[in-house]
Amino acid sequence: MYYKNQKFLILGVSKSGIAAAKHVLSENAVCRFYEEMSSDKISAAKSEITSLGGEEATRENIDAVLTDTDVVVISPGVPINHPVAVKAKSLKKRIIGELELGFESFTPPFIAVTGTNGKTTTVSLINDVLENAGINSKLVGNVGVPLTSKTDRAGGDAVFVAEVSSFQLESVSEFHPYISCILNIAPDHLERHYTMENYIFLKKRIFVNQKENDYCVLNYDDETVKSFYADIKAKVVWVSCAEEVDGAYLKDDALFYKGEKIIDADKIPLVGRHNVYNALFAIAAARIMGVSAETAARAIENFKGVPFRAQLVAEINGVQFINDSKSTNTASAITAISAAKRPTVLILGGSEKGETYEKLFDCVKNSAVKHVVLTGRSRRNMLVAADKAGYYDVTVCADFDYAVKIAAMMAESGDAVLLSPACASFDVFSGFEERGERFNSIIGANR
Repeated sequence: MYYKNQKFLILGVSKSGIAAAKHVLSENAVCRFYEEMSSDKISAAKSEITSLGGEEATRENIDAVLTDTDVVVISPGVPINHPVAVKAKSLKKRIIGELELGFESFTPPFIAVTGTNGKTTTVSLINDVLENAGINSKLVGNVGVPLTSKTDRAGGDAVFVAEVSSFQLESVSEFHPYISCILNIAPDHLERHYTMENYIFLKKRIFVNQKENDYCVLNYDDETVKSFYADIKAKVVWVSCAEEVDGAYLKDDALFYKGEKIIDADKIPLVGRHNVYNALFAIAAARIMGVSAETAARAIENFKGVPFRAQLVAEINGVQFINDSKSTNTASAITAISAAKRPTVLILGGSEKGETYEKLFDCVKNSAVKHVVLTGRSRRNMLVAADKAGYYDVTVCADFDYAVKIAAMMAESGDAVLLSPACASFDVFSGFEERGERFNSIIGANR
């Protein structure tokens, strides 16, 4: 892309929007930005962009700005059917996301990971393995590190490991990873994507531009993901915990890649079958990149996990406090609940994403959960689902802080308190990170 001949409008000044604006301005291009929301963080972002030479568009002049714009860069948090984006499309303006902008600016090999659950753990594992192999790996994308914030300093030998969400895939057109990974598919973000068919369609966009000399790593055990095979041009590498596939697989309590043993399953420091899948995807990506089995095994064995994903944050008076704030859908919460071994007080609730909760409470009934504390905007619908499932060990508390304190009071020595909300956090917090930090601070205050 030749920036100097282009005029850009950044739609949304989230972390990705700020990075995109800085990148565009560093290329001496005309940059405007538009943001409808207000908060202290947004005000600070606007001031920062303006100080660098960006110009704010307003409701009053947005139509004129769009007419004088070549490229609209839409932030992941802004839906593709936002009125400004729709207007831009009607004016035949190019609409791309921050991921696409960064990809067009700098095109090293990309390892791109999508799926409903496990993305952050998997990309973090892949990045650790590559770094242990001496590869100049850059972890970017939906993990909170915008791609455009890394492109200028990446170096010609860089490999980008990108967590890619369905929100980001809404706005890609040329994005082309060398290795794509699709972990699993379960209902998520239906409040934005409306139907599962549309959600699945967006996930498939991660491989649509791949060529015959690229690689696509698929979960053989997920029927939806498995069905993608017929549409893929790239070389397919499978991952399975059930079958000895052409790729990475679990056999006799060890992880293999194409017949070569990599690591014993009991040496993976993360608990649960879902983390075996994450490790298998990391092994497949690493071996495709030429990393030795020994290096991959060493990196996986020493992996420390990611914050807010089934993270043991404290043990107080014999009670374990587990922070799984990153659990923002029911499938993720079900995974965490199923892995619980101790009697558990579970904290559920937040802002809803178009899911129902019947399967969630069916899981709760047959798990180690002894009591559920419901909080957040979803609490009423969750209470109805619990009643339908015949699960009555429930306390409802609108306030998040009090919900955590109530859960802590209910837990006895030998129990666990698990925050695994099954919902997004935007009813109260700016994101799952802030929610997780609040949980940690409340627990810390109880010491």
